[in-house]
Amino acid sequence: MASHRRPKQPSRTRVTVLTATATAAAAVALTSQAAQAAPKQDKKDVKEQVDKLYEEAEQATEKYNGAKEKQQKLEKQVGDLQDKVARGQEDLNKLRNGLGSMATAQYRSGGIDPSVQLLLSSDPDTYLEKASTLSQLSGKQAESLRKIADKQRTLKQQREEASTKLQDLADTRKALGKKKDEIQGKLSKARNLLNTLTAKERAKLAAQDAERANRSSERVDLGNEVPESGRAAAALAAAKTKIGLPYVWGATGPSSFDCSGLTGWAYQQAGVQLPRISQDQANAGTRISRGELKPGDLVLFYGDLHHIGLYAGNGQVLHAPKPGAGVRYESMDNMPFQFGVRV
Repeated sequence: MASHRRPKQPSRTRVTVLTATATAAAAVALTSQAAQAAPKQDKKDVKEQVDKLYEEAEQATEKYNGAKEKQQKLEKQVGDLQDKVARGQEDLNKLRNGLGSMATAQYRSGGIDPSVQLLLSSDPDTYLEKASTLSQLSGKQAESLRKIADKQRTLKQQREEASTKLQDLADTRKALGKKKDEIQGKLSKARNLLNTLTAKERAKLAAQDAERANRSSERVDLGNEVPESGRAAAALAAAKTKIGLPYVWGATGPSSFDCSGLTGWAYQQAGVQLPRISQDQANAGTRISRGELKPGDLVLFYGDLHHIGLYAGNGQVLHAPKPGAGVRYESMDNMPFQFGVRV
């Protein structure tokens, strides 16, 4: 007799395992397909993005330098004001002590003048505004009161000024921190982009950049142009000794530089003190056209003047170019030239 039993159904556990296995296999296949479909980032795109990030980092660097210079000036101003307030308070205390001696003498002779009592209070300024009060005092007492009132007003103004400067200093320090974070963020993003390339691709890009910039001074034809002045010649000669040293944002030498740090250091060796940032160095002398340039003149680039170097002759600039590169010669045609400055 034939059996009519139904075929055994697979267990729930077996179904679950089979389903999970199939799902995982499908996910692996889709991931593999997606990886194959994802286009490899083009080296040219990476280079353009990195160059843009470096330029933005340099813009931020000049703003950072400006904020740092402002911070240093504010710190000095605050220190000077606090010293003035301290000295003024000492003078005020001496004036009051002298008045106290006068009051003691009056007390011994029969009583203290009401005006002198006021004088010994913390704020006689309001009372002194009444002309009738001064008429009741002896000449010596009136002069003492005037001196104290003047000193109190001066101290009040100085304290208010110091308070304002301290707030400016706090705001500047905050701006400095933000700008530092911005620079580091852009440089970090640039590094991450470069890390998407192979070591061979990164080396090729570096070689192309070096070739484009004519990094080696031995291969640069500087012509036979003559500097306009001894200062310009000395500054350019000093900068030449730093060829190959690294660009570091915020650095002013002697072992690393940013763009305005190099030009400032070079002219300092020639006995000339330039402002800290490129935008201010642009006003450190007479502006000249490209055709008027002589070796050692300052050369400014980009519309906001965030990059600066030294004209080296024959259309070449000697500068600290960007993160990841050393001080070097480069064709001025590689950047948007604005004008020159003869210091």
